[in-house]
Amino acid sequence: MTVAVRAVLVGSVAPLGRHRVPSGIAKRPAAGPVDVRRDGLAGDAQGDRRHHGGPEKALHHYPFDHYAHWRREAPDPGGLLDAAGAFGENVSTEGATEAEVCVGDLYRLGTALVQVSQARQPCWRLNERFGDPRMARRVQDTGRTGWYYRVVEEGRVAAGDAVRLVDRPAAGWTLARIARVLYRDTLDAESLAALAALPELSDSWRTLARRRLERGRVEDWSDRLTTPKEASP
Repeated sequence: MTVAVRAVLVGSVAPLGRHRVPSGIAKRPAAGPVDVRRDGLAGDAQGDRRHHGGPEKALHHYPFDHYAHWRREAPDPGGLLDAAGAFGENVSTEGATEAEVCVGDLYRLGTALVQVSQARQPCWRLNERFGDPRMARRVQDTGRTGWYYRVVEEGRVAAGDAVRLVDRPAAGWTLARIARVLYRDTLDAESLAALAALPELSDSWRTLARRRLERGRVEDWSDRLTTPKEASP
């Protein structure tokens, strides 16, 4: 599988939404090649380093394929959906979605080598971004989440470069399948056990699967999906 990079996007921290929470979700296309580093793209920033960024979430890839659906279904303040960057993504492409991409996939991204670590777990900052209190929930429910990469080899990437599949060590574990386990068939013990043992999956998601299996119940999603009445920086 090979697709072309539509845009490479970076952004600085700026106040977001009515709570003016510091966030790096507003990203713009880079004019030329960008260095791909272990902790993300050069010149990119996150407002909440506890939940965003880091080695397992170094780059966020969001398919531009989904934009047509969102234009029909979602509010679009200020024409966010006219161009890539509405979902805070670093990499935008067409031709590959969560239905085809597997966790653990190794891709040559420009000259860098990256590996899919997990799907995005949407949070309430999307609600603020779109002015819709249910936007994060809608992203989760539709499975149009995008995904994260860990950086295996640093390099450079620019719009027009190829994203080329190099290896698929966890064939069958598409991101769409993982989303079904986590958000629909939430207590499927066999699938949760398989996720907990999947070495290509991020540590945090393997822990999530293991704890759910041990406790026999689903964790509370409300703090992540619901905009707090008084969001703090």
